[in-house]
Amino acid sequence: MPHRNAEPNSDRDRQLAEIRRSLGEKSLVLIGLMGAGKSAVGRRLATSLNLPFTDADSEIEAAAGQSIGEIFAEHGEAYFRTGERKVIARLLENGPQVLATGGGAYVDPETRTAIKEHGISIWLKANLRVLMKRVGRRDNRPLLQVDNPETVMKRLMAERNPVYAQADITVESKEAPHEVMVSSIIDALSARLAQESAGDPAKAQ
Repeated sequence: MPHRNAEPNSDRDRQLAEIRRSLGEKSLVLIGLMGAGKSAVGRRLATSLNLPFTDADSEIEAAAGQSIGEIFAEHGEAYFRTGERKVIARLLENGPQVLATGGGAYVDPETRTAIKEHGISIWLKANLRVLMKRVGRRDNRPLLQVDNPETVMKRLMAERNPVYAQADITVESKEAPHEVMVSSIIDALSARLAQESAGDPAKAQ
C-alpha cells in the first residue's frame, strides 16, 4: 500500500540523488555475457536514476547500417571488434548515462581502459543455466549460431569471466524480477561511491 512505502521511498530517492551527484560525468557501464540482462536491467536502472540509457550494440548497428549478425557474416569478428571499440569510446564521452555493452566489449583491453577512465563497470554475473535459458529466446547471437551453443557458452564463460571479474562492481544476475536486480545494483553503487568519498576528502565535501 502507498502509505507503507512512503518513508523507504524517501530514503531511496535521497540515495538515487546521491548516486547521480557522485557520478559526475561518468557512465554506469553494464558488462557481462550475452543473456546476462544488460539491456533489460540497464533500461530500468536508467529510469530509476533518471539517466539516459544507451545500448552499444544498437549504436554499432546504426553506425554500420547493418545488424550485428550481418557485420559478423560479411566482415568477421575482428572487424566488428574494431568498430565496437570506436563506438564505445565515443559513447563514453556522453556521460552520465547507463551504457549496456556487448558481451565481448570489456574483454578488449582498449575498451576496458576507456571504461575505467570514463565509467563505473558493473558485471552482471549469471550462471550457465540462466544464460542458456535467456539466449534461447532469441536467435540474434552470432557466436551461438552453431550446433552446440552450450559448449560455446561454457568456453566464453571460461575465457571472459576472469576479465569481467576486474569490474568495479559485481551483481548476481538471477531468475528474479528486473526490479530486484536494479535494487541490488543501486545498493552496491551507493556503497562503493560512499567508500570512494570516504577515501577522498575532496569528494566527501
